[in-house]
This record gives sequence, C-alpha cells and structure tokens, in this order.
Amino acid sequence: MEVTGEKRELEKKNLNNTPSPTIDSLTADREAEDRERVALDLKAGLHPLKHNFVFWYTRWTPGVRTQTSYEDNIKKIVDFNTVENFWVCYCHFARPSTLPSPADLHLFKDGIRPLWEDSANCNGGKWIIRFKKAVSGRFWEDLVLSLVGDQLDYGDNICGAVLSIRFNEDILSVWNRNASDHQAVMALRDSIKRHLKLPSSYVMEYKPHDASLRDHSSYRNTWLRG
Repeated sequence: MEVTGEKRELEKKNLNNTPSPTIDSLTADREAEDRERVALDLKAGLHPLKHNFVFWYTRWTPGVRTQTSYEDNIKKIVDFNTVENFWVCYCHFARPSTLPSPADLHLFKDGIRPLWEDSANCNGGKWIIRFKKAVSGRFWEDLVLSLVGDQLDYGDNICGAVLSIRFNEDILSVWNRNASDHQAVMALRDSIKRHLKLPSSYVMEYKPHDASLRDHSSYRNTWLRG
C-alpha cells in the first residue's frame, strides 16, 4: 500500500512529539531499581552496601603507553553490591605481591571508569602514597575495606582507589570528585591516614587529574604534600 505524503508528515510529527527520557527520569528509574535490589537482598538475608563497586585490572606493556592503549587494557573483573558478594570475590583474588609489574588494580564505584576523563573524575584528583612492596598488600586491603564499608570522611566525594604495582615500589591512590574543594581534599587525607594507621614517616601527595592530563603522568609533579 502506498503511503501518502500527508500520512508521512503525520507520522513524522508524531515521532518528533514523542517525549524522550530526561536525566531526571532516568535517575528516578535507576533509584527505583536500586531500592528494589536492596529490598530483594534484604529479603534474601544479604547485607547491601551503600554503593555498588567494580574491580578493574590493567596490565601494562612496558614502553607502550598511550591513552588508547590504556583504555584498551582496562579490564573489568567483577562487580558487587553486598557484603557477601564482596567477600566471595575478594577471597579469590590474587595477592598484590603475586601480580606482575607494571600493573594496576582498581576499585571504583559502579558507573565510574578509572580514567581521568570520566565525568565523575575530570574535576577531581587523587591522594598518592608510596609503599615498599613488602607492606603494600596490607595497606591496600585496609583501604579496600574502608571504601567498601564507607568509612572514609566525605565518602560521597570519593570515586575509587588504585593499587599501582611497579618495579621498585607500589603506589596507592584515592580518587575524589572535586580537587577545588580544599576542605574535602584535606579531610580525605586525614581520614586515609587515620584508617590506614599510616606511620608519620609516610608522606602523602595530591595531584589534580587535569594536571595529569597536561603532563601525561599519574604520579610525577604532584601539587600538594601532607
């Protein structure tokens, strides 16, 4: 059957008038799904976490480090949203001391990729702590438990954490959303020190992600020490 020009115009008009989902409606749908998930978890006797999390892993190829290669090398390991699911995953992980170098292990809130350019990260930065390889695993585990348990101050401002396995040392970093909020940045530093029971001999360094984008470096040329 031939469709007349008038009918085509009518269909086109109806299509253009069809309301598209707004950010608010999508957020409301996501919140409703989260509430339903929490209700089901509670009914099943599980203990929901405040945030959903994802573990990621990056294996570096020495001498090859471009933004494209970095994004291609980031691999999602597992996501979890309850205490029980976390321990099922975590107990099967390889210990940091057994991971090859160089490599990165990331723990980020669901919906945030461990990239400087991610919308949740682009205006933020990270606190950096360098450890001898013999002790980094213990501090990483304490940091993971603090994040999963939402124990750090200004927790909603935290995006995630990274353990960077390197040849001569390991580096822990905690990423936050807003590098210009000095109070939140310094409160996060103090909270990290407190929960990790960090010895006074350790120096923490802070670097905004926009600075990392400019000098193409995660850990050099830090802006703040404390």
